[in-house]
Amino acid sequence: MGRSYIVDEAVEKYLGELQTPPGSCVTGLLTGQSSPQRDFVVLAVQTPHRESEGPAKASTGGSPLDDIDVEWVTEHARQVSRMLPGGLSILGLFLVTPPELSKDAQNTLKRLIFAVDKYITKGRLWELTEEDVTDRVTLHICSITKKAVCRTFDVKDPKSSAKPADWKYQTSVLSSWPMLTCSVELDVHIPVNESASNNTEKCIQDGFRKWAKQIEAGHCLINGKQAFDDSEFISGQKKNPKITQRQTLPARILVSDEHPEVDERSSAQVQVCSGSARVRGVVHCRAYIHNNKPKARQAAQAIKRDIINTVSCRVEMFLEDLLISEGSHKGPCSGRQALPRRVFVPAPCSGLSLCDYMFPDESTGDVAERLKEMLDWDIPETDIDISLETSHLFCSEVTDSHSSDSSEHVTSEVETPKIQKAPQYYAGVAVAAAVALLATATSLLYFNE
Repeated sequence: MGRSYIVDEAVEKYLGELQTPPGSCVTGLLTGQSSPQRDFVVLAVQTPHRESEGPAKASTGGSPLDDIDVEWVTEHARQVSRMLPGGLSILGLFLVTPPELSKDAQNTLKRLIFAVDKYITKGRLWELTEEDVTDRVTLHICSITKKAVCRTFDVKDPKSSAKPADWKYQTSVLSSWPMLTCSVELDVHIPVNESASNNTEKCIQDGFRKWAKQIEAGHCLINGKQAFDDSEFISGQKKNPKITQRQTLPARILVSDEHPEVDERSSAQVQVCSGSARVRGVVHCRAYIHNNKPKARQAAQAIKRDIINTVSCRVEMFLEDLLISEGSHKGPCSGRQALPRRVFVPAPCSGLSLCDYMFPDESTGDVAERLKEMLDWDIPETDIDISLETSHLFCSEVTDSHSSDSSEHVTSEVETPKIQKAPQYYAGVAVAAAVALLATATSLLYFNE
């Protein structure tokens, strides 16, 4: 028996209303949440037309399946995955084809699902656990008969073959899912190694990877109670199964200043740096947890991953924006920049909110336009919630030893993220000096005795 997929009725309605031109194919994403027993599909969204394509491409004489732009499908998946709050992820793909292409549809879906998973997990900062589900769902729909065939592939096995899966529609799948909320104060200082000055992006990503390990190892408090074990997360909270009102629970992450992977016996190291990056500010995070007997540690994992995802996503967007505005560059970028702030929008007919990221020079109209393109939604600007991160407190800057404004320090009434120039030798110099001084003092005491 294959995996079971509980699918929200809004997904059934959306798939049923898709318009497929004769002789063509439509691809799209299926998003939701996985659990050890079953998966929940709460949102479907078709792949938009690429701007460079203009009207639908004329047939080249081959199969319409050959005209599917794999690169654009994977890029769309990456954009949508950025918009998902904690607990939600891209579970798979759907493909709508005419009847004559049904035999070849599975091979196309397999090729797409492996490409999508590889692309969206490329820069992920958190590690999979043994409990994480690696099966991804594919749904093939005949454009004429509307018959749907559900299969799964294990994306961790390149030789994986299609397995049958159970696809069931259900009313209000996530209406009673608890929602966790958390505001996290961030202050991450990353040295830019002299040897990595020509690859600043990788150096910053490596620095955030260490920070992500701290978040993963941190203690999580949900509604004031520590969440770390296999106890049932919603046990004792949902007394009446008929109650469908969503619970909102506050969460806190307590992180030690020490890196969990650092050996206490390790000696101080001198690190030659060409500059540094510093990211400071407060970010708002949230996660949704299914109500099929979730564990407390699974809820903690969902909110932690949302913290990591929203930070790494903004750093990626910031670096991408620099590349677009400044063109190709080989060394570190200098200049104080604001990272985009997180805004939330309600999903139509599904009872959850997704997010987007708004740069300082953007408006809610730009967000609404992007949602229309990426998610196929018509969202009024008044429904876009920009109140949770009230200002652009989340900024980043990279400086190097060649910067002319090395003495400049940015100050503000609010705690604005800033990055300052690092000395040629990082903090390891001070630590090494302190160790040497302590050794000298010990030697003097020994000889005095």
